[in-house]
Amino acid sequence: MKRFLWALRIFWLVLSRRTVAERICEILAEEAGSSTAVRGPSVSAPAPPSQPALREAVERKRALPTRSEALTLLATLQREARLVDFLSESLEGYSDAQIGAAVRDIHRGCRQTLERIFGLRPIASGTEGTSIELDRDYDPARYRVLGEPADTGAITGRLVHRGWEATKCELPTWSGSVEAAMVIAPAEVELAHGSWPRAGEGLPLPGGAPQ
Repeated sequence: MKRFLWALRIFWLVLSRRTVAERICEILAEEAGSSTAVRGPSVSAPAPPSQPALREAVERKRALPTRSEALTLLATLQREARLVDFLSESLEGYSDAQIGAAVRDIHRGCRQTLERIFGLRPIASGTEGTSIELDRDYDPARYRVLGEPADTGAITGRLVHRGWEATKCELPTWSGSVEAAMVIAPAEVELAHGSWPRAGEGLPLPGGAPQ
């Protein structure tokens, strides 16, 4: 009975106190080493990694540069549709025809990008303006009912907006330095006429990015 009470006490100490947990790990590692010496290496299980090794692995993982998925999406829309350039540009002085031509290209690029990453599709299959019927236990996250429904029975109304949902989420994988984690679009530098990179540096590609 006494050993059972000790086991319960040790269980809670391991959960609540890190130093106790580390000491128990050391004892278990020593016990595993003793068992290996008796049975021989052929039947021994691999020893668990030491606490310093675990801490080093955690620190290495924390040191990897991270980036918000929102920034990755914004950078993708800028790279493929120049969305940030367009929204940051003043439209004063441009004609409606010039703006319309620019919007058409940006619309095409944004639509293709969102479709590729999210696979968008409408929630409601009906045509906007037509009648639609919902069950009484409909999901309010998928359908927003405008107005006060009747107390009983199904809900019948007019479809104002079909809604959107994603069928996937495949954002590009980002890799880079910590300093570049907040970059939406790199600054582009075009080499002056007659200026060429030194041997081994590669030729400049369109947009100023070296190959």
